[in-house]
Amino acid sequence: MTEDNVTKSIEIIKDQLYFAVLQHKIKSTADRHCFCIDDELSYENFYADFGPLNLAMFYRFCCKLTKKLKSFTLAKKKIVFYTCGDQKKQANAAYLIGSYAVMHLQKTPEEAYSLLVSRNSTYLPFRDASFGTCLYNLSILDCLCAIYKALQFGWLDFSRFDVEEYEHYERAENGDFNWIIPGKFLAFSGPHPKSKMENGYPLHAPEAYFPYFRKHNITTIVRLNKKMYDAKRFTDMGFEHHDLFFVDGSTPNDSIVRKFLNICENSDGAIAVHCKGCYMMKHYRLTAAEAIAWMRICRPGSVIGPQQNFVEDNQSRLWSEGDVFREKINEQENGKLAVTRILSGVDDITLNGSNKNRTSEKELYNDDEEMNGVTQGDKLRALKSKRQARASTGSQSWLVAMLLSSLCSLALWWIVYGFPSSILHFCIDGLARSLDSMHVVASDREPVCCEPSGCHRDTVNAGSPVSTGNLPNLNMLQAPQKASPSSTPFSGLNLNLAYSGVTPYQKLELLYCAEPGFPEF
Repeated sequence: MTEDNVTKSIEIIKDQLYFAVLQHKIKSTADRHCFCIDDELSYENFYADFGPLNLAMFYRFCCKLTKKLKSFTLAKKKIVFYTCGDQKKQANAAYLIGSYAVMHLQKTPEEAYSLLVSRNSTYLPFRDASFGTCLYNLSILDCLCAIYKALQFGWLDFSRFDVEEYEHYERAENGDFNWIIPGKFLAFSGPHPKSKMENGYPLHAPEAYFPYFRKHNITTIVRLNKKMYDAKRFTDMGFEHHDLFFVDGSTPNDSIVRKFLNICENSDGAIAVHCKGCYMMKHYRLTAAEAIAWMRICRPGSVIGPQQNFVEDNQSRLWSEGDVFREKINEQENGKLAVTRILSGVDDITLNGSNKNRTSEKELYNDDEEMNGVTQGDKLRALKSKRQARASTGSQSWLVAMLLSSLCSLALWWIVYGFPSSILHFCIDGLARSLDSMHVVASDREPVCCEPSGCHRDTVNAGSPVSTGNLPNLNMLQAPQKASPSSTPFSGLNLNLAYSGVTPYQKLELLYCAEPGFPEF
């Protein structure tokens, strides 16, 4: 890195931490340690969207940078975090270092953003995950403000954040859900009539969610999209269930918004999509951009198309309603309301909205496909599932190598330790049959999750009270607990019962990854 490049870099911590936008990769020197995450942390897009990077990636970046800043060997070196990618990579890198400054260096969003633009005047704004023309730009400053508000209200606390659980449940085969407000709002994929594989991605029946919902005090489901399943399957098991239907991809009318907010304010449940955003704006006075940014950081793909303009158009009204609501709450004897509700089919839902001036925008979303059982959320989930499957295509060659290594190790044990031949023959026979049965192509096989990791969305509330005067501190809420190996995947869901046609390859892969007693070679 030349002296000229150092001069042009942005000083984040005096004489210690710098951020630079460069044209090519650089190497560390005797007095500088340089690192880049352009290839390590990469956004997985649905359509034309490219960021911001999700909560797990932000967590991993914070861990990496904090470790470098505390490293004894790097104590006397200047640490340079740089990006040399395209404008999309630059925007994500700036979002990461700016968010780090807000979270760990006590910078305000405005202070952090002013640093970022001091040397690089413009960054590409983020966009939604729809397939149409971009109707709404989300800036890096919006994301920094969202991080700041999440810290302020206790929604973001990395000391209690389980990154492995986040990544586990984010996967389509494990439920495809994420906490938006820990212990209060859970966004999840809308259930289908039965658990099965369809068009290459998994669908989950209502029963698949029961164990997780009960464990995390999720009591109510609010379905906003079309009826894909019988609500009695939830109500018969003690859950509350509400239907507030509107067409996928559009915006809700005032009546549905009022009903939805009333359900949340008078019950114990959880929330999703624009109504989830409406709740955060009404009760926490988030701006529309802050609400959208936080939802996308927690759950990429949230809030698409005209939904973005809808929450912005209703921001002032929701703030006023929130002020009136809090005044009424202050007049009550206890001054608290429990909120714990779940929302089914949330992130991708749409309403026959009241925005008459946006008819041309709604033409981007096709109701015919939803009537045939395909929603915008289903499309996003299909892309997500295929994307995750591609990421794991290397696992088959890994498993072959593992089996061959196991075979060699067993033979060596027999020679050195006098392993009983009957046991050796049994093991060799099992390994041979496993190798012989691996007839599937990685891209065509059904997804099987072997390790803990969090479109059509829903959300959940886990009973956090709304304070009388001040906003509730959600640090007091219990965040989701880490999934144990015995419960993976999907918190009690039996894959053998939920899905048929699991291949021997998948069973062996699942056994090897999940069985704590299996020897490592």
